[in-house]
Amino acid sequence: MYEALAWLRLGEQENCLSNHSINSCLAPIQGDGVHKLPRGSQEAIKILREQLRTEPNDFKAGWLLNIAYMTLGEHPGQVPPQWLIPPKAFASDFDIKRFYDIAGNLGLDLNDLAGSVVMDDFDNDGNLDLMICAWGLRDQLRYFHNNGDGTFADRTEVASLLGEVGGLNMVQADYNNDGFLDVLVLRGGWWEAQGHHPNSLLRNNGDGTFEDVTEAAGLLSFHPTQTATWFDFNNDGFLDVFIGNETSGGDTNRCELFRNNGDGTFTECAAALGVDAIGLCKSVTSGDYDNDGWPDLYVSFRGQPNILFHNEGPQSPDKSLTGAWKFKNVAVAAGVTEPAFSFPAWFFDFDNDGWLDIFACGYGVKDVGTVAKDYLGLPNLGVRSRLYRNNHDGTFKEISEEAGVAKVLLGMSGNFGDLDNDGFLDFYLGTGDPELSTIIPNRMFRNDGGRRFQDVTTSGGFGHLQKGHGIAFGDLDNDGDQDVYISIGGAYSGDFYRNALFENPGHGNNWLKLKLVGIKSNRAAIGAQIKVTVETAQGRRAIYKTVNSGGSFGANPLRQEIGLGEAKVIAEVEVFWPTTGLRQTLAGLQVNHAYRIQEGDAKATDLHLQSFSLSPASKSPVHHHHADHK
Repeated sequence: MYEALAWLRLGEQENCLSNHSINSCLAPIQGDGVHKLPRGSQEAIKILREQLRTEPNDFKAGWLLNIAYMTLGEHPGQVPPQWLIPPKAFASDFDIKRFYDIAGNLGLDLNDLAGSVVMDDFDNDGNLDLMICAWGLRDQLRYFHNNGDGTFADRTEVASLLGEVGGLNMVQADYNNDGFLDVLVLRGGWWEAQGHHPNSLLRNNGDGTFEDVTEAAGLLSFHPTQTATWFDFNNDGFLDVFIGNETSGGDTNRCELFRNNGDGTFTECAAALGVDAIGLCKSVTSGDYDNDGWPDLYVSFRGQPNILFHNEGPQSPDKSLTGAWKFKNVAVAAGVTEPAFSFPAWFFDFDNDGWLDIFACGYGVKDVGTVAKDYLGLPNLGVRSRLYRNNHDGTFKEISEEAGVAKVLLGMSGNFGDLDNDGFLDFYLGTGDPELSTIIPNRMFRNDGGRRFQDVTTSGGFGHLQKGHGIAFGDLDNDGDQDVYISIGGAYSGDFYRNALFENPGHGNNWLKLKLVGIKSNRAAIGAQIKVTVETAQGRRAIYKTVNSGGSFGANPLRQEIGLGEAKVIAEVEVFWPTTGLRQTLAGLQVNHAYRIQEGDAKATDLHLQSFSLSPASKSPVHHHHADHK
């Protein structure tokens, strides 16, 4: 098997990387994704067929055999029938239209290891920029400025970011309420005792530069992590941050909660508030699931039950005192402890009823053969994902089977957005694990009216076989629909690959963009709740969004992009600001417009965003690359 893998990887190096095209490593492989230099896959097929003659039920070898034949353009015709995974196994449930990867000619196809991306407007010019990281100890964090004309400029050096290396994940916030977004870089995840790397808080100076203020801000700690969430747990108008640390291999690292002191510094208080959890923490997400005005936490673990920390609110009049605030683990009572082996997880209102639901992706297989069995509909012991629908009473109902997501997805990362602007949130999973043989498609799921999810991986062209990590949904060209960026690459030094940017082809639905600005609430409005009421041919309809950066690996823009479907009239927009409890209602907003809403103001103001086309050269089927892995 090692020899077969070595041949497969040689084929990948000689074709998918050296002769990269927009169809490379895209399952099911076809067109110019077929290898021009066939020797790697040809030799792998010889070895895999020999293995299968000896062990005919080796589904790992069977899966890799099918992939090898795909790379030669010989699937399904040349695959021995007893080992064939038929094309229908990869068929989409709905035609979402093809999203083409245009990263190459925009200079955004960084060729590196596992990492992440933040898509947001760092200089307040109305255009979404990209900050991209990778976990290699020499992998430089990169900052790409959106020029607003279809091109991006690498401003890493001028932004004073040289030397920021080794980031596995990132999440943005305006922690000091100065109107410019800052970034927390997370490091050390998966490294166990060798992962005691410092995180970095990068303060945005507002002049195009960033400064590492980790130590001065009191955030310097040395624990392996890849996940954190910004939220204002005590509603004082300043964002706090919860960091999910990893305990494994006898190396104990409790989770941390840093309270924002309101003066640019933080105080660690997890133990005092009851959230210093211990475990192999893979994801954290925050949201007010019971609509009581206090944001809660959901924590995903690999190898133990997940935790739902309910924010109990202040326990004494002086909220700053030790023990003055408490969280309580209510996961068992709420019914949200599974899966016991999970990774990405998030709160989102998938059915638009005004109450946050929970998705938790399973992360446990014997090997890639388990995924093969799931594609074939065969019994297997893989860990399946869970979708929890909010019952509005503090509990949830597990509906993954009826919602079409009770699958062995093996997601390492995930984020959500609205691909077709129908007003229902879809999600994308970056799949795989460090094992080199885990070559499986990343998976995209479309929300079918809040009832169930449809696999649209193949129809949308999202099924990259390489390891998927940080994901961001956002409208990079200001044309009204969301594009999708994904950081691709594995953990081991040879398992690197080019990142992808999938351009949205458009679906004809209407939209609304809202940039919320807090005054007494935190400036970035994280945690604020939005309700958009629209008039449709079928009557009134409500669409809900909470301001956050999306899922749990990669970060969407905090400026909210809301699909309205076919609605042509917005009846009203209501914003709930948790710090003050203010419910702000605004009328007169138009579809297909962008607005700034300031806390307490009676009217919204136009943002006047300019749309543009991404570089025409990016439509070329063959990419001209920005940079190779070093």
